Amino acid sequence: MLLEVITPDETLFKGNISHVVLPGIDGSFGILNGHAPMISALAKGSVKVDQIVAENNGEEFEGKYNEEFKGKDSFAFEINGGVIEVKDNSVIVLAE
Repeated sequence: MLLEVITPDETLFKGNISHVVLPGIDGSFGILNGHAPMISALAKGSVKVDQIVAENNGEEFEGKYNEEFKGKDSFAFEINGGVIEVKDNSVIVLAE
């Protein structure tokens, strides 16, 4: 699934992954491939990305953190809240 983490100033991460854990208002929750469509508010906390898809469907990764985490199976970074949309095997995080 495609994960995009975007702030008003920059793209933090864009790439294909298999799992992400996000800080929800009522606690952390995970998103896997094929997740049902949803929209949710996010709290301040860690975004934990697991199993980055190496071939990324022939596309290069984009974003502030992509080079730092290139070649790793998982990584995490902090956000100050935001909103998530899951639809058609795509996850968009609008982070503060």
